[in-house]
Amino acid sequence: MQVDVMTIPQQLGRVGELARSTAAAGFSGLLFTEAGRTAYLNAAIASQAAPGLDLSTGVAVAFPRSPFVTAATAWELQEATGGRFRLGLGTQVRTHVVRRYGAEFDHPGPRLRDYVLAVKTCFTAFRTGKLDYHGDFYTLDFITPQWSAGPIDAPDPKVDVAAVNPWMLRMAGEVADGVHVHPLGEPGYLSRHVVPKVAEGAEKAGRAASEIAVIVPAMTIVGDSDAERHKEREFVRASLSFYGSTPNYAFIWDEAGFEGTTARIRERQKAGDMAGMAAQITDEHLAHFATESTWDELADKLMDKYQGVATRLVLYNALGDPERFVKYGEVARRISGRQHVVAAQ
Repeated sequence: MQVDVMTIPQQLGRVGELARSTAAAGFSGLLFTEAGRTAYLNAAIASQAAPGLDLSTGVAVAFPRSPFVTAATAWELQEATGGRFRLGLGTQVRTHVVRRYGAEFDHPGPRLRDYVLAVKTCFTAFRTGKLDYHGDFYTLDFITPQWSAGPIDAPDPKVDVAAVNPWMLRMAGEVADGVHVHPLGEPGYLSRHVVPKVAEGAEKAGRAASEIAVIVPAMTIVGDSDAERHKEREFVRASLSFYGSTPNYAFIWDEAGFEGTTARIRERQKAGDMAGMAAQITDEHLAHFATESTWDELADKLMDKYQGVATRLVLYNALGDPERFVKYGEVARRISGRQHVVAAQ
């Protein structure tokens, strides 16, 4: 099980140092989310600053970019990292895609499936010079040497998708190389939905479920005293309330025994009460959806919870305080068995 750091994209001038620090601390890789800043430029700079570090988008928004543009970008990053780049894609939600990006969103699940297959067909085209993809949403059938990225000395990038509901999880197992589990993905949800549904999709495609990477974000509350853990506990509480406000994720709370959590959060959200949203996340929620421990116990607790399920564990809140970041890196080394790395000066 590899251990990555999750980060929002940084100012470009700061990315190189972040990448070097991440490698030096002992993490396997960096996972870039995408919000106001794009994930791909950060990954490009990180690839040059810290060779040997695994890099991934987790996740980049698919639909505003054509499959060919996304494939070409991933291809260059795969070459730049020497084969250590993973392309993580997601749908986002309708409001963002339509009103912020000005792109199509209808039938997001089938559209993303088609998108993944189109991207993979582009990878083949870069090697062969032949592009011929005709799907339900995308048609790509023209390429010339001038407009092809050309072959690279690395395997095709892995393509992962963000999935929550059963249909999307099956689709990930069928056509993708990995699945990004939602930050609300507690162990019960993993065993009830992620593992069996991904396996169903893999079987449909004639693949072994073990071929599909399961990428799991882990929220942690760590410290050797309650005072040390307090700030992180409140950050996690607010984060869970943000994710838990989405109606499509309500079933995760409900199945875990916290019925009505989404409705209560949304009531406070509509009133503009951010503190009230976070207050809906009780200490019982935290105990179920996050991992709280001392520093010495954290590696064992994470391995007990995720070993055998997660291929890559992504520490959601490792960044921030430099001293804590180094401690999180020590935990990552224990889990992945990585040797200590000295950052290049």
